[in-house]
Amino acid sequence: MNRMRVIWPALAMLLSTQVAQAADDEPKRIIAIGSSITEIVYALGQQDRLVGRDRTSTYPTEAMNLPDIGYRRALSPEGVLSVEPDLVLALEGSGPPEAIAVLQEAGVQYVTIKDEFSLEGVVEKIQTVGAVLGTDVAAEGLAAQTIRQINQAELAASSAAGSNPKRVLFVLSVQDNRITVGGMDTQADSIIRLAGGVNAAAKVSGYKPMTPEALVSAAPDVILMMDRRGDHNTEDAALFSLPAVKLTPAGQNKMLIRMQGAYLLGFGPRTASAISDLSAALQDEGGS
Repeated sequence: MNRMRVIWPALAMLLSTQVAQAADDEPKRIIAIGSSITEIVYALGQQDRLVGRDRTSTYPTEAMNLPDIGYRRALSPEGVLSVEPDLVLALEGSGPPEAIAVLQEAGVQYVTIKDEFSLEGVVEKIQTVGAVLGTDVAAEGLAAQTIRQINQAELAASSAAGSNPKRVLFVLSVQDNRITVGGMDTQADSIIRLAGGVNAAAKVSGYKPMTPEALVSAAPDVILMMDRRGDHNTEDAALFSLPAVKLTPAGQNKMLIRMQGAYLLGFGPRTASAISDLSAALQDEGGS
């Protein structure tokens, strides 16, 4: 079980020169790209400096009042520049690279925040954002609180799971009877393990399609999905009608948990609550 102390004197050694310069400049017009980054800015009490957010940043609800500059992996330089930012705080993986290059050429400071799916990763996000915004004291308090809450949630989840943890299959999408699942080295794998479950797709690396034979062999007790709307949603009946799913314990017992994507997989200030909620759902015979 992970335990971590925040060692603040070492923080400057971990951050890039770009981050240090951003902190000194005290940017006033900030765009947050990535749900966890937006949540951290709000948790640090710096939301008044935000002038835009990406489409994944829907929490807290007040963030929805900010201009939407697009999906974080398909940014348009015109959309970003339209709100005249002096700093872009972007979660690792945002882009594309050509758009970032245009923003930097236009004189906009662009800081990339590392995205690691662990307690340490959440704390590093908080530390980095705090350093950039010049709110180190507030970030220290938030990091310490986050460490305590995640450790407590993980310990409680492990205790609740006991010696017979549920086998959980995270289903990212279902298209033409092809099921894409979350394997090792994914947010889904990390949150399942933190919540006291076993990733039924542990033999898969990343988010990849799983063959019907492999799905049956994985024998999940519970299926976990994001709570989606519109064209990307898969109805319960459609999921449980798939032949391979029918042959699993989850399919036979109709065990399905749905949780909001950014909450479940964001790895930000709400991660402890997500661990607790997923753990409770798993102990409630998988939920439905």
